[in-house]
Amino acid sequence: MASLRSFRALPALSRPFARSFSSTPRAALAKMQVIGRLAAEPEVVQTTTGRELVKYALGTSSGPRDNRKTSWFNVACFDEGPRKDFLLRLPKGTLLHVDADASMSQFETEDGKRTSRLNLVQRSIEVLSRPATEESNRSAAEEPDSGIGHS
Repeated sequence: MASLRSFRALPALSRPFARSFSSTPRAALAKMQVIGRLAAEPEVVQTTTGRELVKYALGTSSGPRDNRKTSWFNVACFDEGPRKDFLLRLPKGTLLHVDADASMSQFETEDGKRTSRLNLVQRSIEVLSRPATEESNRSAAEEPDSGIGHS
């Protein structure tokens, strides 16, 4: 009877590629998450159709300390109101986590070369840290020690 054990039903395995429940049809999309520092303060620009957007660049570094390589990612944001104002007040050097929709576009340069570009449109943003400023460092040095936690 020991040989019949191999014929018993195996537990149902979950399908690794099964989609979670959704009431919407599948859509082809690409997303990217980038964690990096603002290269400069975000700026407002107008599209050719006159629509305003905020654009900014994030820098990410990788590799050993003595041979760091930096990659630059240009991001566009179409947020309005307080979210736009918040983004415009972020200083250069702010560490951000950006979730963005990604797409590739191809175009011809002025000298006739065909090239492609990665386009990132911000969907969400999280400030991970703000850069230290001279003013905040100076005020921290001038504040007296409260003595809490010191012997």
